[in-house]
Amino acid sequence: MLVRTWNVFHGNVSPPERAGHLEEMVRLTAEDQPDVVCLQEVPVWALRNLAEWSGMQSFGAVAARPRLGSAELGRLITELNYGLLRSAFTGQANAILVRAGLRVLETDSIVLNPAAFRRRIARELGLDRGRSMRWAKERRVCHAVRTEKLTVANLHGSAVHDWRVADAELLRAATFADAFAEPDDVLVLAGDFNVIRERSSTLTELTGWGFTKPISWIDQVLVRGAESGHAHRWPDERRRVHGKLLSDHAPVEVTIE
Repeated sequence: MLVRTWNVFHGNVSPPERAGHLEEMVRLTAEDQPDVVCLQEVPVWALRNLAEWSGMQSFGAVAARPRLGSAELGRLITELNYGLLRSAFTGQANAILVRAGLRVLETDSIVLNPAAFRRRIARELGLDRGRSMRWAKERRVCHAVRTEKLTVANLHGSAVHDWRVADAELLRAATFADAFAEPDDVLVLAGDFNVIRERSSTLTELTGWGFTKPISWIDQVLVRGAESGHAHRWPDERRRVHGKLLSDHAPVEVTIE
């Protein structure tokens, strides 16, 4: 079973340019028929297109709603210059794509940075006002799907210029995923964690929960409950299309036995 995660950067290339390439990204990540793909930084308007572009079942979770209230209006404005506007008007979502042969039994989601949680963690960490306000600026979520004997949770942690904030969200996401999964499920925790292993007490703790060890940098696919290969990141050339490097993140994937 192949599980992949990719922060698609709202359809931008690296470095950003005026045109968007989200459909190309989704088709690329699905063309070798993976079993599960977790996506982050998906414009809200695109959620309705993911199944068609990928040929997979699509389950989305809106984190930040479109600023003008209309996903379609946000898309039209952003098309003026993807590289400049990014998520300013489109909002932001996560999505989990599941191959057609897997029957999804249940879905659920959790907000990673609700107000009460932010207040508590800010006190514990001694966050200054600037970081606390930045943390509150953009809603982040973790969502999960459960199939027979497999649960996959997908998250995108906050970027607050303090590793400890995303690390606290990661523990919240892992606790949610652990409770959502059935006891005998293989559990996958994937996404853009926005914290690195060298600065994360949570990633160390999760190995004690039975999860595989994290790789370097912020994009991860962690597995518990089954043998798996080593997670690895795509080389740049695999996501370079017509000379353009798709996204500022590389997909990360793992094969589960």
